[in-house]
Amino acid sequence: MFHIVLYEPEIPPNTGNAIRLCANTGATLHLVKPLGFLLDDKSLQRSGLDYHDLACAKVHESLDACLEELAGARVCAVETTGRRCYSDLDYRAGDAFLFGPETRGLPDTVLDRVGRESSVFIPMRPHSRSINLSNAVALVAYEAWRQLGFSGRAPDAASAVAHALGIKASTE
Repeated sequence: MFHIVLYEPEIPPNTGNAIRLCANTGATLHLVKPLGFLLDDKSLQRSGLDYHDLACAKVHESLDACLEELAGARVCAVETTGRRCYSDLDYRAGDAFLFGPETRGLPDTVLDRVGRESSVFIPMRPHSRSINLSNAVALVAYEAWRQLGFSGRAPDAASAVAHALGIKASTE
């Protein structure tokens, strides 16, 4: 459905939240090295990354390797200096959302590489530095998924019960 790309993530719980989000939305998570944490099972569990077995997550040695795998996807950098508001973009299945490291954001070279014209920002009050990485990932991913009608989601409770009973769910 979508691709979440974390470029050189530094804080394990933020990546853990992104993994959990990807497990629950069907998005694929791409982690671009170097990472600020280890990816062994013990470290993953301690950092809250224990959803890794429920999500599709890939680790890339470089941004170039990641972008090569995402060839054909529209890549949108999410950055405080983005060109348009994240909610104004018309999202498409297969889009990739690129987020920078927590302490410094995306470098200019990366923004130039993916194209500043396709960058988006999340509105904030004046003089705010940024929104937490995992919160930013959630905002963008859910807006994109909302625009696509939450395709692939679990049915609501009433529809699931009706289906299990073999009856038509009420539309009221």
